[in-house]
Amino acid sequence: MVRLINKLWHDESGATAIEYGLIVGVMAAVLVGALNLFGAQLTELFTAISDKLGESAQSVATSDETTGIQ
Repeated sequence: MVRLINKLWHDESGATAIEYGLIVGVMAAVLVGALNLFGAQLTELFTAISDKLGESAQSVATSDETTGIQ
């Protein structure tokens, strides 16, 4: 019985998987925290980018209509 416990104590076959799991868990927690912290600012940034792209597309469409390009 002591040999079995000693063998299990020194067995490191699953250690790498556990370490990777912990790394992924920490990265996920950091990502969630960053998104909560900067979420509103990111929304504003992507909204501004979307608005500019929409304006540019509308400008190109209007320019094509006036020049007759199809």
